[in-house]
Amino acid sequence: MPGPRVPAGNTFRSLRHFNYRAWAAGALVSNTGTWMQRTAQDWLVLTQLTHHNATAVGITMSLQFGPALLLLPWTGFAADHYNQRRMLMATQAALGLLALTLGALTLAGAAQLWHVYVLAMLQGCATAFDAPVRQTFVSELVGLEDLPNAVALNSTSFNAGRMIGPAVSGLVIASIGTGWSFIANGLSFGAVLVSLVLLRKKELRPSARARRVKGSLIQGVRYTLRRPDLVANLVMLFFLCTFGMNFPIFVSTMAVRVFHTDARGYGLLSSAMAVGTIVGALLAAARHPCFRKLMQGSAMFALGCTLAAIAPDYAFFALALAFIGIAALTFTNTSNSLMQIHTEPAMRGRVMALRMAVVQGCTPLGAPLVGWVADHPGPRWALAVGAASGLVSAAVAWWCLRTGRVQPMQ
Repeated sequence: MPGPRVPAGNTFRSLRHFNYRAWAAGALVSNTGTWMQRTAQDWLVLTQLTHHNATAVGITMSLQFGPALLLLPWTGFAADHYNQRRMLMATQAALGLLALTLGALTLAGAAQLWHVYVLAMLQGCATAFDAPVRQTFVSELVGLEDLPNAVALNSTSFNAGRMIGPAVSGLVIASIGTGWSFIANGLSFGAVLVSLVLLRKKELRPSARARRVKGSLIQGVRYTLRRPDLVANLVMLFFLCTFGMNFPIFVSTMAVRVFHTDARGYGLLSSAMAVGTIVGALLAAARHPCFRKLMQGSAMFALGCTLAAIAPDYAFFALALAFIGIAALTFTNTSNSLMQIHTEPAMRGRVMALRMAVVQGCTPLGAPLVGWVADHPGPRWALAVGAASGLVSAAVAWWCLRTGRVQPMQ
């Protein structure tokens, strides 16, 4: 189903909507806290609860992202049938409580690896319901005509937090302790809850709600399988997300085992990648999404991982991470926008739940493997696996375009 042609330009046009401004402000605070926690959690597992064990980091990622796949029959149904604003309030509150719990355990000196595993799994369950709703809720804030722009600005906000959060977390860990990063994240969810309360209900643009029928998920799967463009998008996401976007493993192991940095140096590397992702998100906000950009993003990702794998020093590696950030956001923002604007409104929640199941649910398949590669052949070889995933994804796009299954500007 072809979507509307959205004019390029006016990078920040979605901010003219009050509801989007309120949402974006709360999201920026929360995103910063989220990246503080992600940095602190990887550091806690890698350096405090284990002796530089990348496999343990991979297991944590698997538990955190696996529920998106296991809970797929319910998450897509919820996104298409229930009040999205109320669902977001529930999931955001749950995520905040889980972060505060890990912070309290860490500050008390009682945190153990199994605590991190359990809380990561619970966080994954809450996120499995939160993610598809949060992504489709954007259309209620701005409408379909500004949806690609709003998706790109959401990524800008997410990656602004990604730039600020790790650097701040590194300073917090080095000065007052890891646990305070978790506490800060728990409190940051309050900003999202406030923004949801402040939304002007009369200005919301609710999408059509699906009727409650048996086989709701099967309907979504059948709808997706009939669409070559959606199938190709998901296949490309599978390769990149399973084997390529394991950034906590790549960055932490290179920082600790190759360049021998402390928490500050690790945080700065994560922020360097975030600089690239912000650039990529802003570029996406000003451009119309099309399938050809998916191929370009995949190829750029492969090149960036290759440069990072052969990086001779810390500075070169940081620059390579920035390039990877641009490539990753070019790909993921284009993927997100294309799947939303080319999907019928009543099916959008289930299709986006399928997308999030691939984005997050495939990590359990790849993260332990990539962690094992980082532990044994070495971190540089783990990055080589990421580069290979980008090449395979680009090859899928090239084949789809060459055979006419997907149109370049679709």
